[in-house]
Amino acid sequence: MHLDQNKVPLFHRLNQFKARNPISFHVPGHKNGTVFPDFARASFDSMLAIDYTELSGLDDLHAPTEAIAEAETLAADFFQTDQTFFLVGGSTAGNLAMILATCTAGDKIIVQRNCHKSVMNGLELSGAKPVFIAPIYDEAARRYTSPSIATLEEALRQHSDAKAVVLTYPDYFGKTYDLKQMIDMAHQYQIPVLVDEAHGVHFSLGDPFPQSALTLGADVVVQSAHKMAPAMTMASFLQFQSSLVSKERIAHYLQIIQSSSPSYPLMASLDVARYFLATLSEEMMEATMQSVKLVREILNDSEYWDILPITKSDDPLKITFHVKHWQSAKEIATFFEKEHIYPELVTHNQILFIHGLSPFKELSRLKEAVNLVNEQLIGNSSTTDNVQYTNEANWFLSGPHCKKVSNHATIDITTKNIHSIQGLELSYQAMNQLQYVQVPFMKGIGEIAAEAVIPYPPGIPLILKGERITAEHVEIIEQLQNQGVRIQQRDQGIKIFGKR
Repeated sequence: MHLDQNKVPLFHRLNQFKARNPISFHVPGHKNGTVFPDFARASFDSMLAIDYTELSGLDDLHAPTEAIAEAETLAADFFQTDQTFFLVGGSTAGNLAMILATCTAGDKIIVQRNCHKSVMNGLELSGAKPVFIAPIYDEAARRYTSPSIATLEEALRQHSDAKAVVLTYPDYFGKTYDLKQMIDMAHQYQIPVLVDEAHGVHFSLGDPFPQSALTLGADVVVQSAHKMAPAMTMASFLQFQSSLVSKERIAHYLQIIQSSSPSYPLMASLDVARYFLATLSEEMMEATMQSVKLVREILNDSEYWDILPITKSDDPLKITFHVKHWQSAKEIATFFEKEHIYPELVTHNQILFIHGLSPFKELSRLKEAVNLVNEQLIGNSSTTDNVQYTNEANWFLSGPHCKKVSNHATIDITTKNIHSIQGLELSYQAMNQLQYVQVPFMKGIGEIAAEAVIPYPPGIPLILKGERITAEHVEIIEQLQNQGVRIQQRDQGIKIFGKR
């Protein structure tokens, strides 16, 4: 029997507390919003009034027994999991916790290579020994997406002693794959499957969305409620349903990783986001899908790009522009931004728009913007030479988490054989014992990276800490830098091991 999903216990508790007009002799320092600059008050007032700390009756995220516990129980009931944990540190906190809960120093863990940097950070913190599985090219999506079943099968055969498999589902563009078969395959070895489902919290709504990793049997699933549901930025869920992973270890590492002073507005937004998903009517869903159809039709009115069709494996809320070869995706995105319409992501040949979970209300403004962009592109097309990438460059640059790469320049790189299954050159323990030196990228070729090189957003490492640097890596980095893509480096160049 399901619980009453109309309840929002934490949100209501905060507002009940606010209604008492409490006097603050405690933190936070804004004192219920009374200590705050006047010029900023209008923007922050409503949030400050419910930004409390662990006061009597408001519960404790790290040992919940009251309103937070009830809110998490309602979420677990909606998502049909054994336990839902509220996250105030984004999906990053969940990814770190699920890796630390399953792996210790020296343990093998099979990891999808084009995963988020938080997964890589979790590997380093745990000291685990990663076995990376590379993605394959998807002809329909026109980019590299997920590993093949055959690659995972071979990785499991070679490393049947792995402590976990870490996968990303869906990719940034909403593309899914046969996750069920991969989960079943790993479970045959009694290996748990940990899934970064940051962009799939709404999949639990069912049709017309792909199946959630939860429905498909993943052991631990992390979801960014703020990405596709109406939660505040950083508000996320960790979903637990496993006999292969310790729930107590998950809770233990979450209380280590997350703040001891968690944000109550963030937690309340999780309560509200769950309510929104659980009570979304069929009529609203039908209206949303009709809106998606209309928005796609408007956006598809151009000779400069195609809107990729939606397949059964796609999230229909993700709208992907595939830019025609003579045109720059960045240029098109810039023209949209001049009309104050901002895409989620731009690659060298694709642009991603995300439709929300409600009907879009500015169709006429969008149509006008498309017309203006088309007008600006007439006679302004930047001829782009035929760009060829290595397999490694393709899965990064054309993959699910990338930024725009090349405008006018040609990348003519000899394709090299990228191993579908590979590890790092050094263990994290060995790297911790070594000294490093900063060198220009070109002088790093052939050396082992002492830090990750991460174009951001979206935070997918191009070079991993412990990976050998190649000429292909450096040429890609130069192209990214020439196009103004921000690399998350504190200094110019790269740190390498083994030099004095």
